[in-house]
Amino acid sequence: MSSELPTPAGTKLPPLTDGPHRKRLGIVAMIATIGGLLFGYDTGVINGALRPMSEELGLTPLTAGVVTSSLLFGAAFGAIFGGKLSDARGRRSTILLLSLAFLAGTIIVVAAPNFGIMVIGRIVLGLAVGGASTVVPVYLAELAPYEIRGSLAGRNEVMIAVGAFAAFAVNALIGNLWGHMDSVWRIMLAICAIPAVGLFVGMLRMPESPRWLVEKGRHDEALAVMKTVRPEDRAIAELGDVEHVAEEEEKQHAIGLKAVFENKWLVRILLIGIGVAVFQQLTGINTIVYYGQTVLIQAGFDANAALIANVVPGLIGVVGSIVSLYLMDRVNRRTMFLTGYGLVTLCHILIGTAALALPDSTAKPYVILTLVVLFVGSMQTFLNVATWVILSEIFPLHMRGLGIGIAVFCMWIANATLGLFFPTLEAAMGLSVFYLLAAFNFVALLFMLKLLPETRGRTLESIEVGVTTGQIYIVNK
Repeated sequence: MSSELPTPAGTKLPPLTDGPHRKRLGIVAMIATIGGLLFGYDTGVINGALRPMSEELGLTPLTAGVVTSSLLFGAAFGAIFGGKLSDARGRRSTILLLSLAFLAGTIIVVAAPNFGIMVIGRIVLGLAVGGASTVVPVYLAELAPYEIRGSLAGRNEVMIAVGAFAAFAVNALIGNLWGHMDSVWRIMLAICAIPAVGLFVGMLRMPESPRWLVEKGRHDEALAVMKTVRPEDRAIAELGDVEHVAEEEEKQHAIGLKAVFENKWLVRILLIGIGVAVFQQLTGINTIVYYGQTVLIQAGFDANAALIANVVPGLIGVVGSIVSLYLMDRVNRRTMFLTGYGLVTLCHILIGTAALALPDSTAKPYVILTLVVLFVGSMQTFLNVATWVILSEIFPLHMRGLGIGIAVFCMWIANATLGLFFPTLEAAMGLSVFYLLAAFNFVALLFMLKLLPETRGRTLESIEVGVTTGQIYIVNK
């Protein structure tokens, strides 16, 4: 790849060089992705907290499912409102508000005396989780230079995996050491308050997205921010490119959802974004995050052993995410998606087959645990990071927050639906339910093969021009 990339304005960007701006970008990413850590912990902690919580609050299987899925439905609306709010008020300001929502939700669930208050707290946490899942990837993508955008924006998914692993590890430690104590689940939930405070304090010193500032006409502020995360000549050239595209949009009055429905290519990219988001959930990754202990008990482990064994997929998820960061700026996005969905489909077929072929074997729990680990590793290495990166890239600036908000809304609805019905499906089908997941993932493979555009190695502005004119799809033909 050439060190200089032609831009929509017809100029070339100076090469990215080393300097203090690289360290500054790293600090920004580290602070912003605490939102991803909170996302991972809050969605994963229910895995170990639900059983003791159900005993203390008198939850039935139905109300336990409502407690689990209430966060997910809340996240769906948090994704929509978070995207719209970030378009209106800014990425940084929205992340600050989300940190307060994380803290408020944590306080409510920890203090919840009954089912009703618990559901309210979980909905508040869901709003924060959904908002973070929308805004943080966009914030990172808009600050990152195109050469390292994949690995920088992908750090959020690593932190989500770290958060989920932390939840599994905390659950296993607290559950095995102090599981006999009353209200032990409240301790599991309370730990979330620490990173929530860290996110709020850290974001107070972080910059606003320069691309959002340009869209709002605050060009001097945008240039000042850009100079802190780029060499000066690159900052000036890149900002000029952003301004050029913003001016073209303004001439066309291309603002918001109305502009989407007036352009068939924008409708197409919105549908592709929704497909990318929904199929990520239909991999079944969150059946392991929420019900991993239940799946492993079904495989043959006892309850405490399943709680400990559940840490292994969480650890592999972190390792896979780190490997994915290395791959994101070296391997095409389409290659990542096609490889990932192929491997996940195969893993699901093998899990279902192992459950049928080894009904009474002492090896069954360990074979299924191994296959679950392979599934999680494949998912995290090839799909999870890539999904969030491509969602942060494909939407034009004027609809970026809204576009990713709609896509992630649909993602969370799919997540919540699968989370709500998976226990019933598993009770009826056993681990043969993984054959159903395999079918979903084969359809996803065909979808990505036919429709997914390639975005690696292009600036957000060149992607935007390609998307709005339909040129980006020619690459796939």
